[in-house]
Amino acid sequence: MDFFKFFSGKYSGSAFKKELKNILGFKPVNVSLYKTALTHRSIREGIDENNERLEYLGDAVLSAMIADYLFKRYPYKEEGFLTEMRSKMVNRQQLNDIAIRMGLKKITLYNKMDGSLKVSQIFGNTLEALVGAIFLDHGYKKAARWVQEYIILPHMFMDDLETLEINHKNKLYGWANKNGKVLEFETLNEKLENGRRLFTVAAVLDGRSIGVGKAFNKKDASQIAAQLAVEKLGIVNADSIGEEKQEKTEP
Repeated sequence: MDFFKFFSGKYSGSAFKKELKNILGFKPVNVSLYKTALTHRSIREGIDENNERLEYLGDAVLSAMIADYLFKRYPYKEEGFLTEMRSKMVNRQQLNDIAIRMGLKKITLYNKMDGSLKVSQIFGNTLEALVGAIFLDHGYKKAARWVQEYIILPHMFMDDLETLEINHKNKLYGWANKNGKVLEFETLNEKLENGRRLFTVAAVLDGRSIGVGKAFNKKDASQIAAQLAVEKLGIVNADSIGEEKQEKTEP
């Protein structure tokens, strides 16, 4: 369904509520909250019209709910383990992938002509905004139950997350240090895209760029660059040979 129609007369009422209920699993009370949660800044710049404030709220609420879930699931684990697991669960790329699987990409209102949005995690941000909307609409208890039933249990496999390495910069630095390589992260470009700064960062190994990432903050851009470099070099751990993968060509 074309989401632009949701904000026209024909789809501003029952049709939007039905589509939203299919994703949420319950009937929303304050529908305007969810419309705001599903509206990206590239379409509406007013602070009361886009989802940035709800994203801010949802980020904090989701983090608290996941911390509570982990605290109860792992009663004998230390703080460091719990903190690392929470970081893995609220990882931007992870939330973005979950949001797409849930169908949020289909009903998020954003500027599809803006190429920079294709390399950002706007749907993960939308998911956080949605959590914020549910929290305001139904309270903490119901929002926490929804997070567990619709995000954690069906999409987050805890046994896999326990062994997952998400800090690609640390992995790349560890490999470079052990193998006598000089690793740097260089900001190649910084420009405004719809009022936000888009950063382009390169992972540079011994003076040669081996991975380039783009994101709306340097931290995420450098992590993307590091991930691409790790994949390109085939690095599993510090003991990996790290040979650059070559494209196969026909003889």
